[in-house]
Amino acid sequence: MAYALLRNYIRPTATLFERQLGAMSSTLAAITTETAGAMEKVRPSSYLKDDQLRRAFVSTAVRKFSKKTAAPERAYNSDSDSDSDDEREAAPRRHRKQRGNSDFWRRKMRTLHGLLDVNKDGVISYDDFVLLTEKFASLGHLDTKAKDEFRAIMRTTWEQQWGEITPYNLVTVEQYLTEMHHVVNDRDLKKKVHRFLPYLYKAVDKDRSGSISLHEFKLFFRCLGLTEENAAVSFAVIDKNGDGQITLDEFVKLGKDFFVSEKETHVSRMFWGPLVDH
Repeated sequence: MAYALLRNYIRPTATLFERQLGAMSSTLAAITTETAGAMEKVRPSSYLKDDQLRRAFVSTAVRKFSKKTAAPERAYNSDSDSDSDDEREAAPRRHRKQRGNSDFWRRKMRTLHGLLDVNKDGVISYDDFVLLTEKFASLGHLDTKAKDEFRAIMRTTWEQQWGEITPYNLVTVEQYLTEMHHVVNDRDLKKKVHRFLPYLYKAVDKDRSGSISLHEFKLFFRCLGLTEENAAVSFAVIDKNGDGQITLDEFVKLGKDFFVSEKETHVSRMFWGPLVDH
């Protein structure tokens, strides 16, 4: 009987406990499911952020590495056998060829030295620069301002290239060759080598039309001490399109190419007249 009473007491209690335990299990399951769902919603975002950070880090690292390992800039614009500065810029630096080493180029510089030696004493002095300037200025086609600018350019060119102005500062042929070899291989000096040419052009552009004819080109050669026959031959070569006119741009480019070109068939070889033999 005692056992029956105890059984009747425990059974309701056990049932109540099982109900509470079931309720707790349901609640716990709901919480677990809800938490797992929340975590699933959050996880992609977190992973996305982490992935973005990793990509950003790698991208930044690649950019930094690329900048550090970029190809070095060229020291100066080099030349190819085309003798054109524009075409030569595309040549890789390791294939750059130094200018001024050919016998042909030396012939051209010897020719120009002879023309700049206006008083024909075998050397170039500042007096020769003055004489050459006045020959072109005396043609009467430059206004006062242009004449002053021309004189200033010639003086600056002498001082920057040859030094002080004294009766004892004389430039021999070999000195001229050595200095011009340095000039045509120096990026900054090369840009200045032809800066006096526009004044020579304007001095002989008699009608100020912006282009010079054969007749006006003969004035150019006359100031250099050359003949009209020399002028006719040179003009026929350098007037590539055969229109009988040479523009300022063409004139300056031809004059510049004379300094830097080593191609014997280049038309600029005739810019300063016939070349000396040696």
